[in-house]
Amino acid sequence: MNHPAKILHGLGAEFPSAAALLHAAQKIQSFGFRRWDVYSPFPIHGMDQAMNFKRSKVSLFSLLGGCTGLTTAFVLIYYTSAINYPLIVQGKPYFALEPSLPIFFELTILLTAFGTILGLLLLTLMPRLHHPVFNWDRFKKVSDDGFFLVLESADPRFDAEASRKLLMEIGGDHVSEIYQDAEENPHPARPESEATQ
Repeated sequence: MNHPAKILHGLGAEFPSAAALLHAAQKIQSFGFRRWDVYSPFPIHGMDQAMNFKRSKVSLFSLLGGCTGLTTAFVLIYYTSAINYPLIVQGKPYFALEPSLPIFFELTILLTAFGTILGLLLLTLMPRLHHPVFNWDRFKKVSDDGFFLVLESADPRFDAEASRKLLMEIGGDHVSEIYQDAEENPHPARPESEATQ
């Protein structure tokens, strides 16, 4: 029976503290890696700069949603009041700005919220019910006291042996291969760094 080939997601390393993880992130960024991520139980001050994060594009989706809401409200009110069913109420013109402001506000806020949620989901590729790092046994510590860095195999600079050596040189422990599917993941993971200690 032929078994499917293992699909390597990347290499993961554990670091002893938040400061060590921040230092490792700075090193990885300086080496030019682009497909990598860090995981910790709490936000680490300075990590955004260390990973060279740019300003989020979620605000653009929010702006587009707000503009869409305002335009929709204006067209809806103007069409119904001035074109489709023109009716003079209390001496006001067919289209009056003052009574329309609450509708402008409500639809603008509503579609801004929808745009924000949509942008967040699209840019973060959510919802994602499973991630390959969940196949790594040591990753269970991430919600408590674990600090991890994962280099993805999709990165152009990724080389299995060179990347493993780099992770160990910058202070990573328990350097392990992480596979796409749980049944393909070694159990326990092969921590070569442990053998060298």
